[in-house]
Amino acid sequence: MFSESGSFMKGVLMGGLFCLVLSLLGSLSPAMESGTEENQHHHHHVKAPSKEELKSLTEIEMEELSHHVRVYCIIMVEPKLLVYWATAKDTWSKHCDRAAFYTSEASKAFEAINLNEKDEWARLRKALKHAFDNAGDLRWFFLAQPTTFAIIENLKHLVLTKDPTEPFYIGHAMKSGELEYVEYESGIVLSYEALNRLVKVFQDEDKCPERGRALWKLSEEKQLGICLKYTGVFAENGEDSHGNGLFNSKSVDSLISDSMKNNPSNVVEGCCSDLAVTFGGMSPNQMQVMMFGVYRLRPFGHDFHDSLLFYPPEGSDND
Repeated sequence: MFSESGSFMKGVLMGGLFCLVLSLLGSLSPAMESGTEENQHHHHHVKAPSKEELKSLTEIEMEELSHHVRVYCIIMVEPKLLVYWATAKDTWSKHCDRAAFYTSEASKAFEAINLNEKDEWARLRKALKHAFDNAGDLRWFFLAQPTTFAIIENLKHLVLTKDPTEPFYIGHAMKSGELEYVEYESGIVLSYEALNRLVKVFQDEDKCPERGRALWKLSEEKQLGICLKYTGVFAENGEDSHGNGLFNSKSVDSLISDSMKNNPSNVVEGCCSDLAVTFGGMSPNQMQVMMFGVYRLRPFGHDFHDSLLFYPPEGSDND
């Protein structure tokens, strides 16, 4: 009797393990069933144009580019994080050509697009679809959490010479098994074509299910990476012309602390790129300090001699 019971328990455990493996494979199937072209794809880097490249452009070309690169900011918020929401609205988001806040439920405090959806992945899908349908002539999309601080002008500089009709998916590229994806905490940049393909694959429940089928839930950033990979869009690491990363999941304070330990003789250069696009995990106080340092503090008499100017959206109250 005891032997039969033991065999039964072994069978249950083996069966459970088998189901677990099947479920995991099912959740990652878009990455594992990709075609030859996808399997041969090698992760690459998207670099911002160097000063030399900018100098090669004519004044007319520079003027056209400064008006052509426009960004729709998609900021995901929740009423329980009201102070973060308020800070993002009061600081960096004013530099977006259009900033839309997407919320899980209505709030009387701030104007936002209520998606009436508790599930984070389902809510993100709805927000991306809404942004795509309402973008007008904007061709670049920036997806951020309310704890992210972004320097939109540096984002525009990064994609300045890139064609939004090509499928770009840029940020801090990460890897999990065979899947390459862009980290959500440090912000995600999508070109018009990348979002166009994504919105289309949303309609295919087999390739990009709205509700995950795994025994455990995948994060939104991985779900996004899987769905994009199914359309032939791959994660790319945003870097400056020297190869330094532009998208940071940590705050400036944390990065400087790390640099003081690892590069005590060269703290600033060891910390971050001069053209950094984002810093993540920021508190409201840190975001206000960043706003002051990036947009308001001016060393008298100093001129950076920037060859390109990005003009604020018409009617904007940005700094």
